[in-house]
Amino acid sequence: MNGILRKLPIGIQTFEKLREGDYLYVDKTAFVWRIANTGKPYFFNRPRRFGKSLLLSTFEAYFEGKKELFDGLAIADMEKEWKKYPVLHLDLNAEKYDSPQALVEILSRQLTQWELKYGKGEDEETLSGRFAGTLRRASEQSGRGVVVLVDEYDKPLLQALGDNALLDDYRKTLKAFYGVLKSSDRYLRFVFLTGVTKFAQVSVFSDLNQLNDISMKPQYATICGITRQELEDTFIPELNQLAEMNELTYEETLNKMTALYDGYHFCEFAEGVFNPFSVLNVFDGYKFSNYWFQTGTPTFLVELLKESEYDLRTLIDGIEASASSFMEYRVDANNPITLIYQSGYLTIKDYDKEFQLYRLAFPNDEVRYGFLNFLVPYYTPISEDEQNFYIGKFVQELRAGDVDAFLTRLQAFFADFPYELNEKTERHYQVVFYLVVKLMGQFTGAEVLSARGRADAVVKTPKYIYVFEFKLNGTAEQALQQIDEKGYLIPYQADGRVLVKVGVEFSAEKRNIDRWLY
Repeated sequence: MNGILRKLPIGIQTFEKLREGDYLYVDKTAFVWRIANTGKPYFFNRPRRFGKSLLLSTFEAYFEGKKELFDGLAIADMEKEWKKYPVLHLDLNAEKYDSPQALVEILSRQLTQWELKYGKGEDEETLSGRFAGTLRRASEQSGRGVVVLVDEYDKPLLQALGDNALLDDYRKTLKAFYGVLKSSDRYLRFVFLTGVTKFAQVSVFSDLNQLNDISMKPQYATICGITRQELEDTFIPELNQLAEMNELTYEETLNKMTALYDGYHFCEFAEGVFNPFSVLNVFDGYKFSNYWFQTGTPTFLVELLKESEYDLRTLIDGIEASASSFMEYRVDANNPITLIYQSGYLTIKDYDKEFQLYRLAFPNDEVRYGFLNFLVPYYTPISEDEQNFYIGKFVQELRAGDVDAFLTRLQAFFADFPYELNEKTERHYQVVFYLVVKLMGQFTGAEVLSARGRADAVVKTPKYIYVFEFKLNGTAEQALQQIDEKGYLIPYQADGRVLVKVGVEFSAEKRNIDRWLY
């Protein structure tokens, strides 16, 4: 290895520490200046580990007038005055919210710290009253407007999902607290709130209706995340080292990085971005892996999917949605798509201007296969440790042309299902087979085809192309007949590989694959 001594800011969320420690930095300060000087109350949501905390810390350093930290950055040529403002930075991220009192105590603790600096009025008892008093005194004592920065405003709400009483309690507390920002407008210079999710306006921000939500505005689409140009401008030595360590060309390395970590679009008109957390971790160990997905399992999302009885096959292939259906999360709506999108597991892939419909899909392979692997234990008795074994064997058997071995193993796969998993037999089998084929797609050409006039599934190996048709209420013979009558093999006849048509029938009584023909 050519020892690269450049410092990667993994886990660094403080702008001051990043700059003083001489860590690599993708310069986003032009955005900071533009936002700070064109408006006042902002809301911005992005998935976890996308740099929201570092962004707020950058605002903090800017408004505290720490000019020296910005030497050599874009903002240095834009800002001329470097005024110092009082900054109130509230971070709700690293706390556990499991009782009504937990949120009250955390907010009270933060207020106490501010009151030690700016004083406290004798008649200020409530959280909102104390907050209003702090803002007024901070402004009067400094002679300037106050800057309020709130990191992960929605963390208490997300942790309370599933507990309606606790959620309602948190909503009331936060609504009153954040409502102070409207009544104290005369004392404010700047307000910026971040979170993962935008809960419907009626819940938390109804008293703060002047917030400028820039989450989907094209001019701010790349403020968090790394564009391809920024990747190449900032990390050339790391990209070259990554290529060398993995025996790839520079171009192959870029393509693999793109397939795994790029593809997030937060506006229909804007450039996509790479996940910054995954990018930094790849360069830290020069090894491709699912870094972002491994940092947090979306358990609550799977529970939402199960509760809503959402057809996973639709989700996996990408869905069409109006802006209103995924921009704001409504607790009372039986629709998990909003949270799945806002949590970063889906992103904008296309937009139909005429009908104003968005196509949402997995942003990249890291999320696609991470999510699919995560789903398997919820729909099958197969543990996470066994998944790769099963999927690997499935691929090996089809590569070898051993249809019987593949379907026998799939039969054993289904046979182990606990009874409760088979309540909705038809839907459940379809979803499980769907997951199996999609996971095989990591290693070989595999796709499930849901369009009318197409086979149920096609799997491509170096020597074979398999066309599968499954019958839940019919015979294997009928399945083969349908392949012939519908011409499912025709698109592949010029390919040169051996074509194999496979008809499979399920038995509702046995709750398993019963017979197959090929």
